[in-house]
Amino acid sequence: MPQIKSQKKRVKTNNKRTLAVASQKSALKTAIKKVIAAVDAKDKEAAASAYNDACSKLDKAVVKGIHHKNYASRQKSRLAKAINTIA
Repeated sequence: MPQIKSQKKRVKTNNKRTLAVASQKSALKTAIKKVIAAVDAKDKEAAASAYNDACSKLDKAVVKGIHHKNYASRQKSRLAKAINTIA
C-alpha cells in the first residue's frame, strides 16, 4: 500500500478507470453478440439495428483508446459480412 498521498490517489483513480474500461468492453462484446444472435435467427432488421449499435460502440472504444482502430474495422467488416449472408 502506498504511503505517499498522491500515490494513494493514483491507486483510487486506476481502480476507477479499470472498472470503467471493463464495463465498456463488456458492453461492446454484448453488442457484438446481439448482432451474431440476430444473424443466426435470420432476422435482418434486428441484425441491422444491432449492427448500428455495435458500430457506434466500436468507434467510441477506438476514440477512448480501449481498442485499436484495426480491431474495430475488422469487427465491423466481419459483422457486415455476416449480415449480408442473410437472404
